[in-house]
Amino acid sequence: LAGQILDKWFESEPLKATLATDAVIGAMASPHTPGSGYVLLHHVMGELEGQRGAWGYVAGGMGALSQAIASAAAAWGAHIFAKKAVCHMLLSSSGQAQGVVLQDGTEVRSKLVLSNASPQITFLELTPQEQLPKDFVQQIQQVDTRSPVTKINVAVDRLPSFLAAPNAHDGRPLPHHQCSIHLNCEGTHLLHQAFTEATCGHPSSRPMIELCIPSALDPGLAPPGCHVVSLFTQYTPSVLAGGQPWDEQARNAYADTVFDCVEDYAPGFKASVIGRDILTPPDLERIFGLPGGNIFHGGMSLDQLYFARPAPSYSGYRSPIPGLYLCGSGAHPGGGVMGAAGRNAAQVALEDFRHL
Repeated sequence: LAGQILDKWFESEPLKATLATDAVIGAMASPHTPGSGYVLLHHVMGELEGQRGAWGYVAGGMGALSQAIASAAAAWGAHIFAKKAVCHMLLSSSGQAQGVVLQDGTEVRSKLVLSNASPQITFLELTPQEQLPKDFVQQIQQVDTRSPVTKINVAVDRLPSFLAAPNAHDGRPLPHHQCSIHLNCEGTHLLHQAFTEATCGHPSSRPMIELCIPSALDPGLAPPGCHVVSLFTQYTPSVLAGGQPWDEQARNAYADTVFDCVEDYAPGFKASVIGRDILTPPDLERIFGLPGGNIFHGGMSLDQLYFARPAPSYSGYRSPIPGLYLCGSGAHPGGGVMGAAGRNAAQVALEDFRHL
């Protein structure tokens, strides 16, 4: 339990709760949920430019990272087809992966296929079910993909000014504007309460909020004087109580709750908003192909990690289909912007390629 670990090392409740957010981020869990300690470890075990446990902003936004990877691949001769949705895998008569078929009917043939789509999309939607072992299909179907995340992207016409650290007179970003700001994290009990509400199908009345202002570091993201604010919030259930849909009314009601919370810490925030984009778990699934809206392609609980990710006996990136490999967040070691699953899968695929 993350709560036990934090209680052992720290006394300050706000500090414990702030650190506990890394134990529950993206997870339908509270700091008191068994296994949450690993999620905390997963988020602090890496490093950024030699600094252990550090995080960073990508200049130009997260899309710039994808563009950098694409440019590097193209430099080595890769052909990239954007906006070309894959319809299904192309298999030989012996069941070997031979490429993919696009929705427009185009066949792209290859000796190996690597998928960084989720295990659910890769194996349950794109692969012919008769080619997969029934027990494997069942294991993929049973992966816990519950997500508590609603992401809200906000455009504001001025920098938020927090009661705890008011803005400078010249309006320039201060140090706290250039890092993650955690709200409603005065105590771990608040995180647990927010989690409990969501397990009953109700969006949290006092949600956990991680607020970032990337334009404070990267001014090119917004016009002069304006800013973009990223709100990573929990907890919101994928399915609302009573089977109610996440319609515009429900989306806006939850966003209003989040904005009211931010307003308590930074008066004037709501008046500064000139645009907002609300992405609930169903939206994240529909737009980005995240199963259940889960940013990790599946929960990071101990029963879904290591040798069991995505399923027992299939943690080595190879799949039941010869020549088909899983290289996304649903593979070992799981989610996060680190590229470990892709690198490991590439090494396995190259090893097999040499023996073709």
